[in-house]
Amino acid sequence: MDTRKSGRGSNSAQLRRYNERIVLQILRRAGEASKAELARAVQLTNAAIGAIIQNLIEEGLIIEAGKRHDGSRGQPATILRLASGGAYSFGVRLDRTNMETVLMDFAGEIIDRRVHDRILPAPEVAVQILTEDLKNLKAQLSEEEQARITGIGLAQPFNLGAWLHELGLPEADFKKWDAFDLAEALEEVSNMPVFSENDGTAAAVAELFYGVGRQNDDFLYMFLGPAIGGGLILKGDVVRGVSGNAGDVAMMPVPPSTLDTAPKSRTEWDLLLTRASLVAFARHMSPSDFASLNRSDLQAAVADNDIKFQEWMADCASALALALRSAYALVDAPLVVIDGDLGGAFPEMFQEALQKAVEDAAPEKRQSPQILIGSFRHDAGAIGAASLPQFFNFSPRATILTGGKDTGPAGSGSTEDRASFPARAARLGSHLATPNRPT
Repeated sequence: MDTRKSGRGSNSAQLRRYNERIVLQILRRAGEASKAELARAVQLTNAAIGAIIQNLIEEGLIIEAGKRHDGSRGQPATILRLASGGAYSFGVRLDRTNMETVLMDFAGEIIDRRVHDRILPAPEVAVQILTEDLKNLKAQLSEEEQARITGIGLAQPFNLGAWLHELGLPEADFKKWDAFDLAEALEEVSNMPVFSENDGTAAAVAELFYGVGRQNDDFLYMFLGPAIGGGLILKGDVVRGVSGNAGDVAMMPVPPSTLDTAPKSRTEWDLLLTRASLVAFARHMSPSDFASLNRSDLQAAVADNDIKFQEWMADCASALALALRSAYALVDAPLVVIDGDLGGAFPEMFQEALQKAVEDAAPEKRQSPQILIGSFRHDAGAIGAASLPQFFNFSPRATILTGGKDTGPAGSGSTEDRASFPARAARLGSHLATPNRPT
């Protein structure tokens, strides 16, 4: 056997697989594209891109979705999109006061969910609840569809047993989580691969794949939930950091809160999560019984424009403004995307308050980042979690081109080993077509 030919064949197959995944990535960002647009993006001939498209259609991953009539001469272009039933994934979002499990299709649409608004129980109880949720959601798919499940994405804060004083939460069962590996436990009970990320990073992935990331390659992402979380997107890719905590704005130092309901700081400064969190909001609404308040209670206070809501929002925006000034000085990202668990009038009210606070805190000769509202509200973490298995199975990665060998320090469940395919191709997704989600 000619080993040189064998090597070329292997490399050719790996390159083709890589190009297939670039096509899928572009369609995920663009929503839709024609064969000619994909050929230009991937820099392939019409024959080569045609073969890739045909293979992806046969695998059930993309579909032809009509013709585009642009008024020019010649045949109208065939429009291609991701096939919603091409793959499925589960997303598990877990934080200190909430558990949620979703089933998502290949187009990024949530099919169904299970939500538990409660103080996080002991690990073994949580695993029982999540196992039942996964079983019930999986039963909604046919046997053929179940064969297309790519795994479980897990989004949770690191160090769940930490910062309880700053959040004003009871000890409960949080400390038990410090030595518990939920990803491993879910793999064992589900017999599926589990891909785990910091909850802020997972939510940033949702925004990158399906939200404003389709038009913006550089932004700081923040999610206002029970605590504040965040992620950093640069050059169209997620920045994780060595420990996976890049963009963890919750740990940024700020002056202590002036609200009389805030826990007393142990030092001259406090952590941002003490002031920028829905736990702080609930604590200010009902200091003696805030653990009993749920999202609906907080949403009602926003709708009524309650004076206590106004006081908390001013304190939260002031703290976030200082943190954003520091972040802007460090990474020079022109855009901040902020999302959170509250909907209704809250996102617009908070965006306006935060934009003003950031501009008021601007040093001389310094601009301020633009602040946009995120695309998914409470669904951000769950969509981000469910995106992780699909990313690992269908996005371009360096291991494809190196015969399965990692080219950098990475492990399973980490997005760090993702190959940075040409930025031009990544950005092209924001210009090919109108996204099928509002931003």
